[in-house]
Amino acid sequence: MVGLQILKRQQRIDERLVQAFASIPVANVSDCMTRMTAGGARLRPMHNGARMAGAALTVKTRPGDNLMIHKALALAEPGDVIVVDAGGDLTNALIGELMVTYAVSRRIGGFVMNGAIRDVDMISAGSFPVYAAGVTHRGPYKDGPGEINVPIAIDGMVIHPGDLMLGDADGILCVPIASAEEVLLAAQKKGEAEKQTMKNIAEGKHDTRWIDAALQRIGCDPVPR
Repeated sequence: MVGLQILKRQQRIDERLVQAFASIPVANVSDCMTRMTAGGARLRPMHNGARMAGAALTVKTRPGDNLMIHKALALAEPGDVIVVDAGGDLTNALIGELMVTYAVSRRIGGFVMNGAIRDVDMISAGSFPVYAAGVTHRGPYKDGPGEINVPIAIDGMVIHPGDLMLGDADGILCVPIASAEEVLLAAQKKGEAEKQTMKNIAEGKHDTRWIDAALQRIGCDPVPR
């Protein structure tokens, strides 16, 4: 039944790709996806900033209810990132210290909550990745409805079960399985280009001629008058 279903995940991003993406800045990956994909600036890292990379286990739940999140945590494989669409509501916290502690014990890769969390002192002091839209002391309900391993969306970013979820201090990003190899190669190439730019800056060789060229292209005289 729609709204009350727990599905099996049909595919999961290869661990080789997870590890390859793990050290790449999210901003670089985002640039290589034409800057068209984002989970919204509201979802911020609530932990100490450690990077996150893992396969998405998706949850769709009504605002303020974490019954299906508990079930997802029981189903998750080591390294999975539990990604929850709870509508962005901040009235009730979806997870807190107990669930994070349990997730750590099961070697889960992280939580992404389109909703609120609590026990932020404990979470912010730790390295377990938790991204959320806000904080409240009010606890959750456990009545459902909800769905597990269905496509979800956070601020227009669509996440399918098994897709790659990335996170760092800049926020979160989903890389679809089908695009992961292509995006990885582009992000690695961008990283090498940025290293060269940093080297040029350090050596006083940074080329800024592109600025005047861009101004001329849009009809602006680059020469001060």
